[in-house]
Amino acid sequence: MSPQRRARALLGTAERVIDLAVPVDPARDHVRGPLNAPVTLVEYADFECPYCGQAEPVVRDLLADFGDLRYVWRHLPLTDVHPSAQLAAEAAEAAAEQGAFWQMHDRLLEHQGALQAPDLKRYADELGLDAERFHRSLRTHAGAGRVAEDRESADLSGVSGTPTFFINGLQHRGAYDIDALSAAVRTARARAGLTR
Repeated sequence: MSPQRRARALLGTAERVIDLAVPVDPARDHVRGPLNAPVTLVEYADFECPYCGQAEPVVRDLLADFGDLRYVWRHLPLTDVHPSAQLAAEAAEAAAEQGAFWQMHDRLLEHQGALQAPDLKRYADELGLDAERFHRSLRTHAGAGRVAEDRESADLSGVSGTPTFFINGLQHRGAYDIDALSAAVRTARARAGLTR
């Protein structure tokens, strides 16, 4: 490696490109869409964040519009401004233990103003989860480690707010409305086609 290239590798360039520090792992991550999709959209999000609530229908539209899009949810509860976000994330993980992450995910985003423990237990009952197992997971904070791993991966990727999106490993800058994200997905799809 040339000295100039080595210096650039060590010091970076003036334009900092933010990459997803922890790659998507289908065996670990919560994934919607085809596992072998050419485009992966990762969202760091908080169940109590109103902006994440606004982004949810956009993500659903993207998944409907792009059949070859893989979507990944990662937890980033901003507990300093959203006091119920951590427990909500742990409730989603408790539901995941019973194969119902996405059902709980959807329920939590539909009811962002009702994320206290009694609400979470009611959602588990409505989803037909094993109530005793769910309650035990919440009581012992069984999902806290998983949530902490997502938070650490967010920190490593330079994420500080929600929602933050990464498309094929690169942080999406700008608006997250349907037009902006659709354009970004189309661009990532074209790039993926060129590299195959």
